[in-house]
Amino acid sequence: MAHRIKLTHIENSSSAFSWASLVLACLGTLDATYLLIYKLTNIHAMCLGNGGCHDVNFSPFSQIAGIPISVFGLVAYLGIVGILLLERRLKIAYESGPLAIFGISLAGVAFSIYLTWLELYVIHAICPFCVASLVIITLIFVLAIIRLVKQTAY
Repeated sequence: MAHRIKLTHIENSSSAFSWASLVLACLGTLDATYLLIYKLTNIHAMCLGNGGCHDVNFSPFSQIAGIPISVFGLVAYLGIVGILLLERRLKIAYESGPLAIFGISLAGVAFSIYLTWLELYVIHAICPFCVASLVIITLIFVLAIIRLVKQTAY
């Protein structure tokens, strides 16, 4: 006989931080998807604003081992979305999810800062979608810290 998965109890304020993180991770997923489509199609009309996104997305730094950087962002954002959705259903995700999201977002912030440094000092162009991703992952990181602090307070 199959046993139902028990829903875990989540405090209201913690739930608000989870929902905010989920919304941000979905926005990050959209942003990374947009950058990946642009990288794969090279449709210049997709590059809004200053044209810097073309210079950044087609620079030698736009891929690692032939894999576009946006794929790594997409995987990170989808991982965060998955963890947040599982937190309400699985005890292990509820207990370990905040730490996992902290780790993913910490790596994302560190890598995004490095990429922003490359944009400013090496490529000499700014991609507004890359800046948006930096802001999104930084906000997720801040929320992850808050969630971790709240979790250890109980």
